[in-house]
Amino acid sequence: MRRNCLRWTLSWLVAALVATVTACGGGGADSGRSEIVVTTNILGDVVRNVVGDAAEVRVLMKPNADPHSFGVSAQEAEAMNTADLIVYNGLGLEENVTRNVESAAESGVPTLAVGERIDPIRYTEGDSAGAPDPHFWTDPQRMITAVDVIERAIINEVNGIDTVAVEHNAQVYRRQLQELDTSMAADFDSIAPQRRKLVTNHHVLGYLAQRFGFTVIGAIVPSGTTLAAPSPSDLESLVAAIETARVPAIFVDSSQPEKLARVLSEQADIDVQIVPLYSESLSPPGTPGSTYLDMMRSNTDSIVNGLR
Repeated sequence: MRRNCLRWTLSWLVAALVATVTACGGGGADSGRSEIVVTTNILGDVVRNVVGDAAEVRVLMKPNADPHSFGVSAQEAEAMNTADLIVYNGLGLEENVTRNVESAAESGVPTLAVGERIDPIRYTEGDSAGAPDPHFWTDPQRMITAVDVIERAIINEVNGIDTVAVEHNAQVYRRQLQELDTSMAADFDSIAPQRRKLVTNHHVLGYLAQRFGFTVIGAIVPSGTTLAAPSPSDLESLVAAIETARVPAIFVDSSQPEKLARVLSEQADIDVQIVPLYSESLSPPGTPGSTYLDMMRSNTDSIVNGLR
């Protein structure tokens, strides 16, 4: 009888513990908390700053991944179909994930294409000429607008969200973005106007150039996507442009191979250095590009040191 009593007591304690854990929440659908799914890790960092602890945030793109080519697992696709809100870049950036976003939208999940709300610019040359440029995050001012758009979508679409907390978090983050913009402008002022010329591995810094007064000389891959490839004539034209403009550096995404950039550097009749940037993806925690703010500060330092 004593053994039965002990067994009953243990069973009661286990049941009570399970009930407590369930009440406290384990995250996502299992805990009953709202979940926001974000495609890219750059926007994921922004959404997490806006949401804080008010909801779960699931980011699909891993650190150092390519937003043009990353895909999702079956489990992640299912999470998209049951999300309270999907936040994605749009403008053709997530080339392998767009169909998943569209499928979730068809099933009734609210979606937000942030890039469509921030006055996008269009490519003016190369294979993507005329198409909207999705790389708006290189302009902190447009990221402030992105925070406005994300804040409204979360408040309007996510049931039971703590509106006061979200509004507070968004305001704090907007101030940080404004400080970032001011700091970047001051740092770029140290570069002489005639040296504010950019060459990249593909067309990725158009917004930064527009905001801070740079000229984009060209890109190794004359396209807005890393999935394209340059022709021999493309490389010849870019070498000529580099030699004419006396460009001292080629900026290459830190997650992309540098082979083409090195070939181009060797072909140009000037000393050109290869400078890595966190241009399309955050890096792992503990590294210089692990958050959007840190990524942009690191990139600013790299551009200044490469061109000054």
